Amino acid sequence: MAPAVWFAYSEDRKGEHPRQHLRNFKGALQADAYAGFHHLYSDHIYEAACWAHARRKFHEIHVVHASPTTTEALARIGALYAIEDEIRGKPADLRLSVRQARARPLLSELRTWMEKALHRLSSKSETAGAIRYALSRWRALTRYTEDGLLEIDNSAAERALRAVALGRKNFLFAGSDCGGQRAAALYSLIGSAKLNGLDPELYLRAVLAQIAEHPISQIQDLLPWNMAASLQTHSSQAA
Repeated sequence: MAPAVWFAYSEDRKGEHPRQHLRNFKGALQADAYAGFHHLYSDHIYEAACWAHARRKFHEIHVVHASPTTTEALARIGALYAIEDEIRGKPADLRLSVRQARARPLLSELRTWMEKALHRLSSKSETAGAIRYALSRWRALTRYTEDGLLEIDNSAAERALRAVALGRKNFLFAGSDCGGQRAAALYSLIGSAKLNGLDPELYLRAVLAQIAEHPISQIQDLLPWNMAASLQTHSSQAA
């Protein structure tokens, strides 16, 4: 299955939009703790939480006021990420076996350490808040160790959205809901081109050169993963 990214436009951040997008979906939803997602989790959709968000809370405290607790929290979470660095891109069954053998014991120790640390800290401290954030989502934070297809965080999605955040003020020309929908379609094509190892500009040039005479019934031929081989060959020859 080829890698792809899909952007969807909505006129606001109401939870009804992801509910509509995912109405027929079954499986894991990996996301942050945005309240608009909470109503989605059910027997059909289960939550896989993001360790990057959990780590960020400790990191933000550590930058301002480092302590032995934040230092150890970051080191323990860093050990989980070190395992992921070793198995990134590996087959799902291998990732699962490594996580079961190495990450699960570290997670068990981390939970025990967090629970003990929580008793030592003032309930009003920011560090205690960071620990409560992780412990309250523990089931979802550890789900990645049960499925080799899941990631430890949703940073890939956040990276894909970074271009939207950086360019927001430049894209006021969208001007309407229809413009937002077209922008989402373009983001989907460009993001998918990158995931398939294509230069987005080269890909869009190739599509625009062919699309006028291309049969609509074969439009799938112009999708990034179906053009990847020919465009990569063309790019290599040009180089």
